Amino acid sequence: MTTIYQVIMLLLDVLWFIMIAHIIMSWLINFQVLNLRQPLVAQLWNGLSSLLEPIYAPVRRILPATPGLDLAPLVVFIGIIIIRMALQNNAGFFYGY
Repeated sequence: MTTIYQVIMLLLDVLWFIMIAHIIMSWLINFQVLNLRQPLVAQLWNGLSSLLEPIYAPVRRILPATPGLDLAPLVVFIGIIIIRMALQNNAGFFYGY
């Protein structure tokens, strides 16, 4: 069971860092530091977006429309934090204490 706990925590950490990279990249694109006409930037952006869109899409359907402001990453971040806290508070279940 310890392995399951560690795998879940690792996946949540990886998702966290992918989301951070996506958010920072979106800021850099919006402030015109990065240009989507550059092939490497476009590939990274499309790759990160395709990884995160299945997570963001259900959240966007629930949230009210806010033009110019995407709240889906914030909601997913809060969800990740809640899941991590729940797992850490119940770690004894996985370790058998």
